[in-house]
Amino acid sequence: MITFSKMHGLGNDYICINCLGSNYRMIKDKIGEVVRYLCNRHFGVGADGVILVKESKIADIRMQIYNADGTEAEMCGNGIRCFAKYVQKYQIFNRDEMLVETKSGIRKVRCGLPFDEIEVDMGKPKLNDSENIKEGKETGGGKIVKLKIQEKEMIGYGISMGNPHIIFFVDNVEKVDVKKYGSLIENLEIFPNHINVEFVQILGRKTIKLRVWERGVGETYACGTGACAAVVAGYLNNFCDAEVTVLLKGGELKISCEEKSKHVKMKGIANYVFEGKIEV
Repeated sequence: MITFSKMHGLGNDYICINCLGSNYRMIKDKIGEVVRYLCNRHFGVGADGVILVKESKIADIRMQIYNADGTEAEMCGNGIRCFAKYVQKYQIFNRDEMLVETKSGIRKVRCGLPFDEIEVDMGKPKLNDSENIKEGKETGGGKIVKLKIQEKEMIGYGISMGNPHIIFFVDNVEKVDVKKYGSLIENLEIFPNHINVEFVQILGRKTIKLRVWERGVGETYACGTGACAAVVAGYLNNFCDAEVTVLLKGGELKISCEEKSKHVKMKGIANYVFEGKIEV
């Protein structure tokens, strides 16, 4: 029997499990299978992913995150806000500022902000991600990748926020067949570890609209790292300002590109939904 809590960040939902006790010992040898079962919206709890709370030797606490298909992810912007809300709610870690160890490095998180927002220092973006993007032209605004998908020519900007993203600027995101193009692009050979795909509409210098196809999940209501990558690509290519409100299907995120540190900061809410127990 596993004890869990359901959380979401702008509709991007996660099952949080405290693995400081017996929970992890029960599932560690079959984690991929358990994650797929838990995330199944018909037979399990239903979620875009699973977040494990673990001890850290290099930070205050550690977040391990899995996509719905059972693969481990390096980082997740909405997930880390859910993680912070969870560890505070259950008094696993009680301070408003915390250093969270992730697979892509340590992230600084601030809670207790007005309107229950949580701020995350997402670190420096990687503009030329040769490990995850095998083709393209390296530039100061991201790795430019030219694709031809079913006779449609597309130009994307490859940027890593600890996990890989490719951003396409479009006239109207509502007219994009996200499932069709997202699934095809995610699985191209030039992306050996698969990739998150963002379609971005510029509404103004300070506002953009985003739809996202997350690798290992599908289209989701929001993606924090995707929002960061989209703003970085927009700002560095002079499509938008350094401080931007990102409109997603599940709500809004505030993203800022810091001039001096070159770090990207994300601000948004996270919500507790319910808790329960489930047999695996």
